[in-house]
Amino acid sequence: MLRVTILGATGSIGCSTADVMLRHPDKFTAHALVGHRNSGKMLQLARQLQPAWVVMTDERAAAELKGQLPAGTRLASGMDAAIDLAGDTDTDMVMAAMVGSAGLPATLAAVRAGKRVGLANKECLVTAGCIFMAAAEASGADVVPVDSEHAAVHQCLQGHDRDSVKQVILTASGGPFRDRDPASLHAVTPAQAVAHPNWDMGAKISIDSATMMNKVLELIEARWLFDLPAEKLSAIIHPESIVHAMVEYQDGSALAQLAMPDMRMPIAYAMQAEPRLDTGISWLDLAKTGTLHFHAVDHLRFPAMALVQQVLRGEDSLAITLNAANEVANAAFRAGRIGFMQIVATVEQVLARVDDRPAATLDDVWQIDEHARILAEEVIGA
Repeated sequence: MLRVTILGATGSIGCSTADVMLRHPDKFTAHALVGHRNSGKMLQLARQLQPAWVVMTDERAAAELKGQLPAGTRLASGMDAAIDLAGDTDTDMVMAAMVGSAGLPATLAAVRAGKRVGLANKECLVTAGCIFMAAAEASGADVVPVDSEHAAVHQCLQGHDRDSVKQVILTASGGPFRDRDPASLHAVTPAQAVAHPNWDMGAKISIDSATMMNKVLELIEARWLFDLPAEKLSAIIHPESIVHAMVEYQDGSALAQLAMPDMRMPIAYAMQAEPRLDTGISWLDLAKTGTLHFHAVDHLRFPAMALVQQVLRGEDSLAITLNAANEVANAAFRAGRIGFMQIVATVEQVLARVDDRPAATLDDVWQIDEHARILAEEVIGA
């Protein structure tokens, strides 16, 4: 029985993880569920999964759950509690699904404790890839990607010599604006940007998909997950989201992983690759799907993709800065402070104002992150 701690339990990945666990009660049990503010959803999950612990990083949300949790479930609050439980001896696996750089400390605690880590938090590798993967190597932690694209690459690499890899290609749906005239994107509203055509995600991630900043983050993440140089990493638009990634090899062959767009598949793969688990997702019917389409990325429509090679070839500070500036700009767009096309423009301006340097410690990461956020606010307020 695998004892699972879910970081970001009330989000979309956390809820999908709970769904997989509930389908296989003989294989998984919940040790801890960690959420932020959504006490209502946490209460529902706690009643379904009966965890040993519930942690709300927001103290007010924790107070709302006092006296409400199932018998035997203990309640804690604050990020320190989340960090402790992620590395706890009673945790076998951590599903790292907190959104943003806030999820880094608890996920890193799990890695340093040698846990199996299902990594759904891009920012862990984007902001601290070198530190994170060095810690995994030192502790023997098994880091398994949960993003559908990286899970696809992971499967396509199994049994193959890494030196024979010619290129890893991540697919991108293109979001809600893949067919829009780039000149019309200045008038996009937050509600339009959140309306993803294929995936049910939170507002921040949906907007990252609309700008394709999510694909930039995923390419940076792939650099660390698979130890690949910039020239072997690329992306392509694939509107149907059936092919999740491809790996091209030196002999001219290309392996692809296909599945219906449902996060329960990569989540189940991260939790137990063999034997495969029933996830409840729809079977892939290619005859019914008919045609699969692929298009090159238009940098006028998606200027974020014009930044990625610079960041991939640079030191840690560029990736940290890109992520922090994007979080600030994304939030500013959702708040109506800037227009849609200003999100990436803000990130580009901030990148131009920082030094290209490594980050040896988490203190370095936070310092660079904080500086980038200050610069982003300056750009937005100018």
